[in-house]
Amino acid sequence: MGIHYDSKNKTFHLKTKDTSYVMGILRDGYLAHLYWGKGIGAYHHSNFLQYLDRGFSGNPYQHKEDRTFSLDTLPQEYPQYGSTDFRKPAYQIQLENGSTVSDLRYVAHTIFKGKTPLLGLPATYVESDDEAETLEITLEDSLIGLKVILSYTVFEQYNAMTRSVRFVNEGNQSIKLLQALSVNVDFRDAEFDFLHLHGAHVKERHIERQPLRHGIQSVESTRGSSSHQHNPFIALLRKGTTEDTGEVYGFNFVYSGNFLAQAEVDQFRNTRVTMGINPFDFTWKLETGESFQTPEAVMVYSSAGLGDMSRTFHELYRTRLVRGTYRDQVRPILVNNWEATYFDFNEEKILEIAEVGREVGIELFVLDDGWFGKRDDDRSSLGDWFVDKEKLPNGLNHLASDVNAKGMKFGLWFEPEMISVDSDLYREHPDWCLHVPDRTRSESRNQLILDFSRDDVCKEITKRVSNILASAPITYVKWDMNRNMTEIGSAVLPADRQRETAHRYMLGLYKVMEEITTSFPHILFESCSGGGGRFDPGMLYYMPQTWTSDNTDAVSRLKIQYGTSLVYPIVSMGAHVSAVPNHQVDRSTSMKMRGDVAMSGNLGYELDLTKLTNEEKEIVKEQVSAYKEIRSLIQFGEFYRLMSPFEGNQTAWMFTNKDKSEVIVYYFRVLAEPAAPMTFLRLKGIDVTKQYEHIGTNNIYGGDELAYAGLSIPIELKGDFQSKVWHFRQK
Repeated sequence: MGIHYDSKNKTFHLKTKDTSYVMGILRDGYLAHLYWGKGIGAYHHSNFLQYLDRGFSGNPYQHKEDRTFSLDTLPQEYPQYGSTDFRKPAYQIQLENGSTVSDLRYVAHTIFKGKTPLLGLPATYVESDDEAETLEITLEDSLIGLKVILSYTVFEQYNAMTRSVRFVNEGNQSIKLLQALSVNVDFRDAEFDFLHLHGAHVKERHIERQPLRHGIQSVESTRGSSSHQHNPFIALLRKGTTEDTGEVYGFNFVYSGNFLAQAEVDQFRNTRVTMGINPFDFTWKLETGESFQTPEAVMVYSSAGLGDMSRTFHELYRTRLVRGTYRDQVRPILVNNWEATYFDFNEEKILEIAEVGREVGIELFVLDDGWFGKRDDDRSSLGDWFVDKEKLPNGLNHLASDVNAKGMKFGLWFEPEMISVDSDLYREHPDWCLHVPDRTRSESRNQLILDFSRDDVCKEITKRVSNILASAPITYVKWDMNRNMTEIGSAVLPADRQRETAHRYMLGLYKVMEEITTSFPHILFESCSGGGGRFDPGMLYYMPQTWTSDNTDAVSRLKIQYGTSLVYPIVSMGAHVSAVPNHQVDRSTSMKMRGDVAMSGNLGYELDLTKLTNEEKEIVKEQVSAYKEIRSLIQFGEFYRLMSPFEGNQTAWMFTNKDKSEVIVYYFRVLAEPAAPMTFLRLKGIDVTKQYEHIGTNNIYGGDELAYAGLSIPIELKGDFQSKVWHFRQK
């Protein structure tokens, strides 16, 4: 494990628990990629690079007599533009003379224990230097004084590594970064499928898999956030790879803004994967002595299919990305009033819902949008973070204390990054929003976006939010963001830095989040962006869970939660039971199925509890009680996908604890079928040598029987929208 440098052969061998990553320094300091995959003991160049004269693949000047050597055919670690590589580069610069050509060569490297934090950026971390080892390779373009430091960290206990890049201008002229991606991997073949998570608002993170083809396949966001439309994750899968078998190479970007992730298949069927800040509408000016740090990319290799890749991401993020008080604590069961009341509520109505919440055992009441300013609809008051005394005449502290007196904690909704045109803040500071001179300001959901690239804006919003959080016993915050960026510009940046605005916004946002979450460590923060529009590792670094989607329909949630689980841990997913017909798709499903889907994440309720029948209240009470018994297993257990909603009418998944002594299995069938086949589930991740008792029937089964023979799906499940749960403990 760790990192080894072979000075004789000039190769770096990076080892995680079960994987190897190898690169080498070639002639004249070019850095080449040699291998990434299943762990090998030592690397002796069995897959040595071969050189061939390829037509129209030019030769670097110093090798002009050797027509077999071309950067166009060399697998590289951090490729550049302009000196014989015609594929997409990992970075690009522009000099004062207009030139965009650069030439990086190896000059030095350091290897050290531990992992260095990225200043101002979210990133994975270690709690002890013995947990990881880091390699920093310095490349230099000596003509212009540009140094580029490539950072690689390998984790001792995870099959994961991280990469990031730092640019330093040590020359005597300014340099403009046109592109600065965080990772590049050149594979020497193209026998892969390309997998990504696409979607839309209320339809997030749907899985799409297709064969790699010649040319470029990419996913990206230019919306100013990681977006509902594409998640900052891609994976290359070997042909025939399944949940449990085959090779997977997963890439995830620890960033919440514009991104690009792409795979380019060249003329010789080599594949170049790159990921980082989207170069569209991005530049960054580096004056002499200045530096630029890219965000981090996480890379996970699995030789045992998608499921193994997912569990690596889950454990790494759950333990070494998420931080704070709640990282290792079970999450409370909540009720949120949004779909119960929308903007139409008063103190009496809130307390009525909270009272029923107390009766059924709910632990947290969350007051959503509408409690501040003159917020009776979505047309006003964002930025005016002061209590609406018409709705809440006794204030937040009184309301929160009354909720506390019922034995429940109190949470609150904010949208700190937004501003309404109809607000006192906008009337005082109309230049505080993102805008460009002489252009109209496009609104979305009747709101504009505050310019978080400005220090004064960040300070004022931090103060206003902090004042509210300090004014009442608040233990939960839902941090929302309900539109994407347009007219991206800042009133305080000069013309030659305007294209830095979107990234500076993210740096400002991260700074605000760091200050607020650090100042209020007792508060559980949940990020939200119209549901899952910013479900990314960058957010999880500051807020340990995310509202998975504004769509609370149980059937829709099967695909949304299944797709999300490809990368993100179950404990990070907010999942609520809502009223029927569902407010997003107008579908009616049973309270049981809604509960079983929501209990597969962080359980909550988003409906008017006072309108439930006595029978429904009893069901909710039973669900809440049952979830309290199993939530540590759900939230912190190992997750296995059994049947995919993207492949048929049935979905199934399961959870086991670390020592395999407890198992819970969920099965869902969307529609009833005529002449349906008898089906069964083979369990995964259990100990085949153990005996398991089924809770409820007390029947005993061997782990081998459950894994190989499986569980029969009961024929008693009749009609549409059915679910079944099995719970086992080691006998």
